[in-house]
Amino acid sequence: MILACLDMEGVLLPEIWINVALKTGVEELKLTTRDISDYDQLMKRRIEILHENKIDMKLIQSVIATLDPLEGATDFLNKLNEDFQVIILSDTFYQFAMPLMKKLGYPTLFCHDLIIDEQGYISNYKLRIADSKRKAVQRMKEINFKTIATGDSYNDTTMLSEADRGILFQPPQNVIDEFPQFPVTREYDELLAAFHQAAKELA
Repeated sequence: MILACLDMEGVLLPEIWINVALKTGVEELKLTTRDISDYDQLMKRRIEILHENKIDMKLIQSVIATLDPLEGATDFLNKLNEDFQVIILSDTFYQFAMPLMKKLGYPTLFCHDLIIDEQGYISNYKLRIADSKRKAVQRMKEINFKTIATGDSYNDTTMLSEADRGILFQPPQNVIDEFPQFPVTREYDELLAAFHQAAKELA
């Protein structure tokens, strides 16, 4: 059995921070790992912006409650599960993601945790482990699983490099330009076909 390791936001679900930006009108919250490769720098700035604009967890969770999987994502995930064991490796947080996992049928998710203060604001975040996506794939390989990974952003590229095969899905042009070694897919049917082709190559 081959493991399919998927990023969450941008592959299966909308970008949570972008939707918070749209709800609040705070444009700088639209920045994601598609734009900034340093995740710690990005998260620290996000937390500052939330406090500056008095955006608490209650408001963020109200935005998350309105989100649905990307069109075609649930069907893609169901088809992928027929031939692969699927793990979602994400740099999101359980406090954000769990309501959305219900809409995807509760797939296995590895991600991080937020620290919420007494006033209900995000005060910090706790990584499961640094470079968690790559290290998760590395550990799966150590117990003799073959791995195929897909993502769309800078923070997915170490995971894609570590996997036996890496595939980009709807990435921005800057990521395509900087990581030309990875094939690019645009539609779920194309991505599913790329997984099956990679599996044949690894057989």
